[in-house]
Amino acid sequence: MVVFGLQLGWLPLSGLSSMHFAPVPLGVRIWDVSLHLVLPTLTLALTGLAGLSRYMRASMLEVLHQDYIRMAVAKGLTPWRVYGVHALRNALIPMVTLFGLMIPDLIGGGVIIETLFAYPGMGRLGYEAIMSRDYNLVMAITVISAVLTVLGNFVADVLYAYVDPRIRYQ
Repeated sequence: MVVFGLQLGWLPLSGLSSMHFAPVPLGVRIWDVSLHLVLPTLTLALTGLAGLSRYMRASMLEVLHQDYIRMAVAKGLTPWRVYGVHALRNALIPMVTLFGLMIPDLIGGGVIIETLFAYPGMGRLGYEAIMSRDYNLVMAITVISAVLTVLGNFVADVLYAYVDPRIRYQ
């Protein structure tokens, strides 16, 4: 926020849109909302990137030491075919599990990001409900978060069949 918003002035610091938002043309409004989304999106996305990249690296190194990779290299397959198709596809299997388990982290991180950037969303609404002791709204947001978590795990399970052809649902 300090570098891109205050020092460089490239991005807005908070809110969903700028002041005097309504009377401008549609293209300018879309551009304005897009600029307001950059910092919250980058902050939320980059928080887990280091852990994910280390996990992906470890998974890829484990797959590269398998016998079928050595066989593919010995058969003379191109490096793109060996690493990009055979190794990467099998290294993605544990990553699908992680992506399914990251849904609660995104929801929890959304509370912090939306409060920090004054962005209207479910996380900020939950924070304000907790502060004002609106128990019904807190329970509703908890149920919605639980449903999104179950849905994320369901999508991860369905993606297993796409990533690993040995897994098929009957």
